[in-house]
Parts: sequence; structure tokens; C-alpha cells
Amino acid sequence: MNVVKSKLNLLNRELGVLEFNRRVLALAQNPKTPLLERLKYVCIVSSNLDEFFEIRIAVLKEQLRKNPKSKTQDGLIVGEFYLSILKETQTLVSHKYKIFQKDILPKLEREGVYLHFENAWTPSQHRWAKNYFEKELSPLLTPIVLDPAHPFPKVINKSLNFFVTLEGKDDFGRTPKLAVVQAPRSIPRVIQMPARISQKPYSIVILSTFMQTFVHELFPGMKITGCCQFRVTRNSDLFVSDDDISDLKESLKGELSTRHLGDAVRLEVSSDIPDHLLKYLRKSCDLNPEDCYRVDGPVNLMRLMQVAEIVNRADLKFPSHIPKLPSIKGSIFDDLKTRDILLHHPYESFEPVLNLLRTASKDPDVLAIKQTIYRTGNLSPVMDALIEAAKNGKEVTVIVELLARFDEETNISWAAKLEEVGAHVVYGVVKHKCHAKMIMIVRKELLPAKGRKKPEHTLKRYVHLGTGNYHPRTAKLYTDFGLMTSNATICDDVHKVFMQLTGTSRLIKLKTLWHSPFTMFDQIVKHIQAEARAAKLGKPARIVAKVNALLEPAIINELYKASQAGVKIDLIVRGVCALKPKVKGLSENIRVRSIVGQFLEHHRIYYFYAQGKEDLYLSSADWMDRNLFRRIEVAFPMLDPVLKQKVINEGLNELLKDTSSWIMNDQGFYKQTTSSTSLNKLSGQQNLLLKYSGILLPSKRKIKA
Repeated sequence: MNVVKSKLNLLNRELGVLEFNRRVLALAQNPKTPLLERLKYVCIVSSNLDEFFEIRIAVLKEQLRKNPKSKTQDGLIVGEFYLSILKETQTLVSHKYKIFQKDILPKLEREGVYLHFENAWTPSQHRWAKNYFEKELSPLLTPIVLDPAHPFPKVINKSLNFFVTLEGKDDFGRTPKLAVVQAPRSIPRVIQMPARISQKPYSIVILSTFMQTFVHELFPGMKITGCCQFRVTRNSDLFVSDDDISDLKESLKGELSTRHLGDAVRLEVSSDIPDHLLKYLRKSCDLNPEDCYRVDGPVNLMRLMQVAEIVNRADLKFPSHIPKLPSIKGSIFDDLKTRDILLHHPYESFEPVLNLLRTASKDPDVLAIKQTIYRTGNLSPVMDALIEAAKNGKEVTVIVELLARFDEETNISWAAKLEEVGAHVVYGVVKHKCHAKMIMIVRKELLPAKGRKKPEHTLKRYVHLGTGNYHPRTAKLYTDFGLMTSNATICDDVHKVFMQLTGTSRLIKLKTLWHSPFTMFDQIVKHIQAEARAAKLGKPARIVAKVNALLEPAIINELYKASQAGVKIDLIVRGVCALKPKVKGLSENIRVRSIVGQFLEHHRIYYFYAQGKEDLYLSSADWMDRNLFRRIEVAFPMLDPVLKQKVINEGLNELLKDTSSWIMNDQGFYKQTTSSTSLNKLSGQQNLLLKYSGILLPSKRKIKA
């Protein structure tokens, strides 16, 4: 048997991130995608690349600065690896701007949506623009002339800046040549021109157009010879030493205050910048030529996401979808005594989860609420309900993950608000992010009298377990499952996990949940090996896994072995996948596909045929080293046969037959399904939207072993 051990290649991982963004750009390029949605996909790629540089590239850059000849953990020379990644990124960025400039913008104009990137205005439009600049923009701008007393400023991370070249002499007798103007973040980046002025359905002016047209107003008496946009991306990874933490919240506050001024890792400039000015900017930021990106358009396309909000054209957007609200029989607690409730977001509403919390916060019989929070947003009805519960005298305990990347400040703020009303706030476990999604409600209830016994009180638990964050906004954009149950065994397991998080204990034994960093990895491996043994005996064997990323080497090796034993394996991996399918003698029985669509595929599903039992688990954990060994995660089983079939139908089967899937070949590259029979078929997400609209009947197909 040919067993090839999988060794995680860092280059493949980072290239996989870029490859995923290429798949998103394919949606931006697809003429079947509504036009404003195409613009949004371009913006999403811009946002993804920002984080890619702020974290992934920043870590490499730091290692490169220390020793360019050092090696990564998997033996790659850092300097060579870094240049390889940047070369691919330059190609991706060029492709992004080409789609934007050559395809999307002309089509927007044909639909009556004009984006002004140049001063091509009528006299009345020019007067309006000048008035707007003088009244709304100019009072907020601070031009900084560069001279020995004013060296090049350390501009804020991802801020929009303008590099201005000057001629002339000012009132002090100085002859400045260069100046920098930073646009405050409070200034809108896109401004709609009134229809009576524009004489067009939608006329939108970009902030940089105002600046480049009227920047001379900031330097009276001087001659402006040039004005170019630039943007610096900085290292945003937070460093909190495990050895020096006495108060995690206070340590983070200190790091957050300087995050926007980390070392520069990328410089974006408008394409018309002269070479000598680019060299000056680059040296001022301590960057090399390969770190610089000349772009044909705005340096921050992410800001154009606002255009889709301004333009009220339903025909240029995805059809509006109102999530279905499942029927609740009586009160939520009475209903959960008799059945489990499984919600599939965004097809079904997140409102029942909010209703569960709001009801619990007011119910006099509810004694305690415990919940984990990873991401929840600045405005959160979830947190509002928890605060209300604490005010009403409930014992509220919240495990807030302070190290949720880019949500640290928001979570610190919510933690303070919870503490103000008497809630118990715990910051998880040092070195282990709490990524599990759990709610537990403890309620005092009356047991019915049996025989001559009087009614007795008991404490009953109710639990919600999810694959996604407690974030109402993303629940409308991400696909996730959420289970509400009063199953005594599951509730007892959740109780034990909470006790472990808030206290100290030896390894706990759970009956139904898999638990990272303790049992989940072992359980996954155990189930893969069981399928391999069944296949060797000639029995039906099947594995289907849906995750956002597959990188854990040991699991990849077990999947290779299972494939060689004859197990049919389907992997639905949205993002980075280090496993290569269809390799002769290694992974011939494995298929890998990626789904990139209207909604972000986010739920994680693990299916094992298990000799006909069909073991099915839902989780927030990807098959990555960090999720399995450095995070608090849970995977929970689907015990109800009807709900299990719902997950199989909607979470797996619809995607396995999806006609818009990207299929990975044996070299690790993706190709989209483009057969003549698939072009006119609906995607899995579209089928589910129709189903929940009542147009299509649910499928009853089973996974084939």
C-alpha cells in the first residue's frame, strides 16, 4: 500500500488563501451574478487581502526582517517563500482591478450608475462639488508639509492619504516640495450627487476625486503639481505574552492602542505616481519594491461597498430573501420539552435564538444563563438580552473571547457593560481561544405529582449549540446550523464544559459531545479508521465532511489511508485544503469541492456511514491544528432522525450535486463545473432559497455509501 505522509506546506496554505479569493473574483466576473453583487464581491476580495497582509504577510515580514535566510517550520526559505507569495498576490490584485475597471464600471454606467473618478463635471456640478469640499471636507483635513521640522508621518493603518507635490514659497519663506494629507476616517468615501445636479439616476463621487480637484484649496498661494493616493497596510497581529498576563483585558487594551501604528507591510499607490515619489514613499515606510502595489483605481475598493447600499435597484441585486420563521408551539420552553429545534441560517431566521434569550431574561423561573461569545457586533440584541437578564437578577455567566481577531475592542466593551450590571465575565483559557458556540439556560420547573406524592420542583436545562457566531447580521449572510434542545445528556455535557471553562478541573468525560483540545481530534481519527476497516471487509463505507479549511496533517493522512482502503470520501472545503484528491494510488476515492456563492458557506458537518447508523456531527471547528489543539471547540451529534436527515439533505446533498461547484484536481487546482447540462441548473443555495420560500419540496435522498 502506498502511504504518503502529508506534510503541511506553508506555501500551499498561503497560495490556498489567494486561490479562494480567485474563486470569489470569478463570481465578480460571472455575468449571471447581479451587477451590484459583482461589485460587492470585488470589495470582499479587497477586505480579505487586507487581513491577509495584516496578519499572514505581517508574520512572514517580521521573520524576514530578522533573518531572510531562515526557514519556515516545513523547511521553506523565508525570503524565497515571501517573494513567491507576493508575486501571486500582485497577479490577483491586477486581475481584481481589471474586472473592476474594464467590466463592472462600464456596465454600471449603462445602468445609470456613474462613479466619478475624474473631474469631468459641468459648471453646475463643479460648483456643487466645490461647495461640498469647502463645507464638509476641508474643515476636517490637516495638510502636513514635509520639511526638516515635519518628517514623513507614520500614517494610520489602511487610512486613505494623498501625497501632494508643490511649487512656490509660503509666508514663512519656505519652499516646500512635498506634503501629505490624511483623510479622517469619519469622512464618507463615496458621496451621492443630487439628481437635480447630476441629471443622472445615480451619480456618485469618490472622495479622492474631491481631493485631487480641490487640494489646492489647502495650500493657498502654492502651485500644485501633483496629487496621488496612497495607503499603507500595517502589522495588526496582537502580541500578548502568556508569561506576563496578570489581567488579559488590560494587556489587550495596551496592544490595541498601538495596533494601527504597527510596522508597514504593504504600500498601495495610484498608478500615475511618478517613480521617484514612489521610491520616496517606499523608503519612508521601510518597504521594498515587491511590497508596493500600483493600482488602476481607488487604493481601497472595499469602501465602494457603500455604492450597493446607495443604489436602490433591486434588479441589480440578489432577490431579497426573508428568512423563514419556524413555528413554535406555545412557549419556547414548553416546545423544547417535547422536541429539538434545528435552525438553518440564513434560510431560517435567527429570531428564535433571540427569542430564547429574551424569554429567559424575563422569565421568573429562569435562574441562570451561561453563554460563550466570540463575535457578536457593536449593536447586539444578544448582549442586550444578557444585560437585561442580569438586571433582572438572573445568574448570568458569559465567556467572552477577548482575542477574537479584529473584534477585541468590541468584546472588551461588551465585557465592561456586562460587569457593570453584575454578570460574571470570564475571558476563557490562556493559550486556548474559546470558539465553541453554546448557550445554557437553567430553569426551575414543577414536576407533575405521581401517585400520592406532591408536585416537586426540579432544575431543568435548555441548550443552544451552533456552528456560527451569535451575530444576527452574519446569520443573514453565513450558512450555519443551530440546535435548541433539552436533551438531558447533551445538556449535562454542556454544563460540564462551562464548569471547566469557568473553574479548574481534570479532564472531563463527555457522553455525547466531542471536545477540543481533548477528544475531538481522537474521535475524528477513530471514525475515519472505522470506515477504513469496514471498507477492507467489503462493507459499505462513506465519509462526507464539510469544513472551511482542511490543513491538519494527521487527519489528511488518515483520509488518504481510508481512500486506499476503498472508502468513498467527499470533502466540501470552502477555503484552504492541503489534501490532494484523485492522486493515483493515494487518494483516488476522494473528491474535493469548494462552494462559493451568494452566502458564505460556514457550517462544519462531519458524516460517517458507521455501518448504517450514519453518525452526524455539527461543529464550529475546522480540521486545522488550531481548532483541534489550541481552541475550545465542541462537536454535537444529531440524534433526532428527522433533523439528521435535514442536515444531510440541506447541508450535504444539495452541495454535493451543486452545479456551480469548484472541483479540485490531483494537482490541487480548482476548475468550475461548466458542462452544458449544468449551466441552466440552480445552485444548491438557490435550491434552498426556493425550498424555504415554499416553491420546492424538500429532498428525501440519503447519502449513498
